[in-house]
Amino acid sequence: MGAEKSNSKILLIVIVLLLAAMSLAGYYIFSQKTRIEELQEESSLNKRQLEDEYENLSMQYEGFKLNIKNDSLLQKLTNEQVKVQRLLEELKTVKADNKAEISRLNNELAGLRKILKSYIVQIDSLNQANERLRQEKKEMATKYQEATKNLNEVSLQKQNLTEKVTLAARLDATGVSVQATNSKGKIQKKTSKVEQLVINFTIAKNITAEPGERTIFLRIMKPDNDVLAKSRTNVFSFENKDINYSIKKIIEYGGEEVDVTVYWNVEEYLMPGTYRIDIFADGNRIGMKSFALEDQ
Repeated sequence: MGAEKSNSKILLIVIVLLLAAMSLAGYYIFSQKTRIEELQEESSLNKRQLEDEYENLSMQYEGFKLNIKNDSLLQKLTNEQVKVQRLLEELKTVKADNKAEISRLNNELAGLRKILKSYIVQIDSLNQANERLRQEKKEMATKYQEATKNLNEVSLQKQNLTEKVTLAARLDATGVSVQATNSKGKIQKKTSKVEQLVINFTIAKNITAEPGERTIFLRIMKPDNDVLAKSRTNVFSFENKDINYSIKKIIEYGGEEVDVTVYWNVEEYLMPGTYRIDIFADGNRIGMKSFALEDQ
């Protein structure tokens, strides 16, 4: 009887120990399973994070490409972006628990980031160079505008000076007088008795005028604004067109006063009214005088 009780106690202890061992084993298995699930979830999260970093890197390359005008650098950025996309596609096919491949692709990403940094340095250097060129171009444009403005001012001053010199060098006919006479040289008022028009004037002193031979043209304008002319082929140039003249006179001018007298022999009908004498030289009108003739 005592032996049976002893065996029962031993059996009970064994059962209790077995139950305890089973509980510990169950707890260990549960803990390991939970740990494995946690590791798997962490691996998946790390893989997704690595994929996001690859995608962000690709977007950075795309952003830099939009602002690059250098064809060589643009091609390099494009090649690197293609490499990033290829590795991203490779990453998507790798299992999350493949630590070796995940580690390799993570190292590849680190290398790609270093390459991008080197391109960023090149882009910044290129942008700074372009900015200097833009600034230099702007400064050159400003200097060119200033130089053009100064040149225009100098040209205008030269033109004004030339015009003043030209104006100062123009001849001037002063003291213009007209006498209507008969054949004996007596002054006449009535048109029927006028046989000659005697026109006197003085070319004024002008030391700035170029000395030399001068051709003086006179136009005798009738009251109806027609020109007295011996021939309609007698013309000279004035204001870019040919016009008739009545009398032509060649004089020698040396800068001092020159008295000039010309004659118009009346061979046509003279109507009564106001006549006008216009005197021209060197393409300019240099004098003018009006006079009247009465009716018969």
